[in-house]
Amino acid sequence: MEFKMKPVALITGASSGIGFELAKVFAQEGYDLIVTADRGIRSAAQKLSDLGAEVESYEVDLTLVNAVSELTTFVQQTGHVIDVAVLNAGAGVGGQFATETNLSDEEYIIKLNCLSTVQLAKWVVKEMLEHGQGQILFTSSVVGVMPSPLQSVYGATKAFVHSFAEGLRIELKGTGISVTALQPGATETNFFDGPGLRETKVGQAKKDDPAKVARQGYEALMDGEDHIVAGSFKNKIQIAINKFLPEGMKGIAPKSYGEKVDH
Repeated sequence: MEFKMKPVALITGASSGIGFELAKVFAQEGYDLIVTADRGIRSAAQKLSDLGAEVESYEVDLTLVNAVSELTTFVQQTGHVIDVAVLNAGAGVGGQFATETNLSDEEYIIKLNCLSTVQLAKWVVKEMLEHGQGQILFTSSVVGVMPSPLQSVYGATKAFVHSFAEGLRIELKGTGISVTALQPGATETNFFDGPGLRETKVGQAKKDDPAKVARQGYEALMDGEDHIVAGSFKNKIQIAINKFLPEGMKGIAPKSYGEKVDH
């Protein structure tokens, strides 16, 4: 009887929210896991292993100097070949850019959402090219393709991730490596515990189920889709309407997404 090794998925930001739900889906679908986050990853790894997956975990803040290099060294030491990479780690900050947000918070989310994503993708793509196959899922956002007042820096980082994923997908055509961008809308995760986000209208409104978003992202990746607008149907409508709005109105339509709540 031939022993067949299980495929392996590397997932960042996997301790909670969409990342944790994605890890659950991959475990349920027969993958072993390498999961990472800046905190809470050991507890998450135990829960994931209860689903029958072999789970390796590594706790690291990807914004720190050499953090991505340390993570890739750890992955290499496990001896696993990465079949799927889910580059999901991200953070946000809300508020008026001029008067309410801190530059240090914004620098942090740029490093996490953009710089560490590029650094890890560089390593992942080279590894996958060496093996002639692989799948990469980037967590973008619906705000990556429309203005996001009161989350201007966060929205810009997600626009970067979305554009990066699109370009990389075209570059890798014919290599055996597929790239998919996951675009959730407002989802019930601890993302809204970030600075200035919980007191916005969207922070207090009903949000999408992260398990549903994760399942949609997984299925789009497996189907080789270039992107998936995940969550409720209103997310698809929001993006569709934004495409046809005059440029002068695009910053007005989604304003309620970040609008402050009066107490």
